[in-house]
Amino acid sequence: MEKRLLSGNEAIARGAFEAGVTVAAGYPGTPSTEILETLSCHRDEIFCEWAPNEKVALEVAAGACLTGARCLVTMKHVGLNVAADPLMTLAYTGVVGGLVACVADDPGMHSSQNEQDTRHFGRFAKVPLLEPADSQEAADCVKIGIELSERFRTPVILRSTTRVSHSRSPVVIGERQPSSRTIGFEKDPPRYVPVPIWGRQMRLRLEERLRALAEEVDRSPLNRIEWRDRSLGIVAAGIAYQYVREAFPEASVLKIGWSFPFPDGKIRQFAIGVERLLIVEELDGILEEHIRALGIACIGKEVVPSVGELSTGVLLDSRRKLEGKEDKAPAAVPAECRDLPSRPPVLCAGCPHRGIFYGLGRFDVVVTGDIGCYSLATFAPLSRIDTILCMGGGISMAHGMDRAGNPRKVVGIVGDSTFFHSGITGLLDIAYNQGSSTIIVLDNRTTAMTGHQCHPGSGKTLMGKEAPCASIEEIGRACGIRNVVTIDPYRLDLVHKTLKEAIEADEPWLIVAQADCPLAVRRKVGPVLEVNQERCIGCRMCLKLGCPAIECSGEKPQVNPLLCIGCGLCRQVCPQGAYQERENETDV
Repeated sequence: MEKRLLSGNEAIARGAFEAGVTVAAGYPGTPSTEILETLSCHRDEIFCEWAPNEKVALEVAAGACLTGARCLVTMKHVGLNVAADPLMTLAYTGVVGGLVACVADDPGMHSSQNEQDTRHFGRFAKVPLLEPADSQEAADCVKIGIELSERFRTPVILRSTTRVSHSRSPVVIGERQPSSRTIGFEKDPPRYVPVPIWGRQMRLRLEERLRALAEEVDRSPLNRIEWRDRSLGIVAAGIAYQYVREAFPEASVLKIGWSFPFPDGKIRQFAIGVERLLIVEELDGILEEHIRALGIACIGKEVVPSVGELSTGVLLDSRRKLEGKEDKAPAAVPAECRDLPSRPPVLCAGCPHRGIFYGLGRFDVVVTGDIGCYSLATFAPLSRIDTILCMGGGISMAHGMDRAGNPRKVVGIVGDSTFFHSGITGLLDIAYNQGSSTIIVLDNRTTAMTGHQCHPGSGKTLMGKEAPCASIEEIGRACGIRNVVTIDPYRLDLVHKTLKEAIEADEPWLIVAQADCPLAVRRKVGPVLEVNQERCIGCRMCLKLGCPAIECSGEKPQVNPLLCIGCGLCRQVCPQGAYQERENETDV
């Protein structure tokens, strides 16, 4: 029996491979990204794609599964909002081949704009929801999900979280079990076409399926009782189970791995067998609310936080509250750490986005930002993003402010991958409804924030094949934007000239700031620079760029040659011409 140490995401990919998945689609989003990247290694057996957005990914999988193919869809929690439209109706029509949607939540908001709890969607869409607690369960849940999906003809949600996705534990490696079903769509409009006359019948069948699933869930090995000391019983699902076992090692536990439909029989059996019942769940009190609705007394969010990530330490504090002890005092900061400077995240050295945000700093405008690594321009010293909402929101919000009559001109910012994800419709709206916003697409030819994944504008697919490169400029013109211009963001003179013309105009502009992400292409932009200390007057104008390659521990700045990639922005902002090419660049 072969075992491998796998992350939760790698295990999900392995489970999909062993389950006989043949079509997989998704959109990159931490903490889910590595699932498809891992699965794409099996390109001889599985077709994998980065879709323009999560809605498209789920629709691709929906089409494939109706032919009998086994399918996997991946996204992060906020991506499920985008995919909710097809999910809700797919629950009505049902599936043929198994379809599992892997959704990775991010408690603690490590790389997300909210702490959304995907468990609500299981109940909302009336589809089964599975919650693995480690890598082995992550792999198993995919296989169980595919089997449930085909047996009950329903999509299945697999909910992971950051800690499950990125933690490693041993996984037993099994063989691939392909489906024996012949691929081919069979015409059946009453089943697949939810017009009212048939949709109403689908709704009834959905409720019948839910009742059948409710009977099945109590028999599932994913939900099990671990009897120990019966003075305290704890209900926990997913990663919370691991923390419970550490913080309450003596307690009896009802471990839930299939959390919707709720395992009511198991819950009642467990509750009768313990003196006190504690519900431990990360984020919302969904289980607690349901258990109380069953008429079972329990303790939950009175002692377990509903905000942020759980941990063993957090649950130890919860235990103290449960036992009526004083809250744990905050740990003292070690003396050697008290005077350390803050280290906020910044744009990488040589990032092409820096020139745009530095240029915007010279204009009195509102900047509506978007989801991407350029969100870091919110922070000092650039401080040039005023709002962030959601993918594509930077464009649409700019139009909304403009149409509301905001006295200051509004500039909307979006990345290239985000533009293809959700930005095109917003741009179309501006043109159609005759707005006057300036829209800037930061086109670095990759999905940089999540690790440089390809997209329709990068000219390559996840399968490693060359692909047509979608033109942002041509799309803008096709939407009806007359003023479309492409600029080099490393040229500050051109950035300022273009921004001035666009901001002063009475009609919309589309500016495409195009330059490769240096980390993606792994090459320098130009020669490494250094500061001529004799010319430098210590004005610190260069520090306003927020470039991590420029360091200043004394009166005058210096360039870290290991970080500098030669973008030349510092040379352009220095009033004394103190920046020059490094004499001994070969030593770097």
